[in-house]
Amino acid sequence: MTNIQESAAQLEQAIRESEEFQNLKQAYELVMTNADAKAMFENFRRIQFELQEKQMQGLDITEEEVTRAREIVEQVQKHENITRLMEEEQRVNGVIQLISQVIMRPLDELYGNPDSM
Repeated sequence: MTNIQESAAQLEQAIRESEEFQNLKQAYELVMTNADAKAMFENFRRIQFELQEKQMQGLDITEEEVTRAREIVEQVQKHENITRLMEEEQRVNGVIQLISQVIMRPLDELYGNPDSM
């Protein structure tokens, strides 16, 4: 295994052990152990995935789909445990974005990206 691969494996482990990931894991388990919350969350994720897939394929999203997605988001936002799960997911995503910025710094510097200087 190369030094970079070893570092990546260590970074993976650090993410798994991080407070942010542990909080996300607890929030996820809380949602998954409640049948109503689980069904609501899985429906939300399915709709989200379907709409993203349509966008990536360049397909139009209908007004009906937008309305349905808004209704589901409103329902999800009313559920305390799902809201917490989504907040914790945002925190983990923030950590991953920060890591990505650090990892990309050599390329940004090489190509002269002004944001990295």
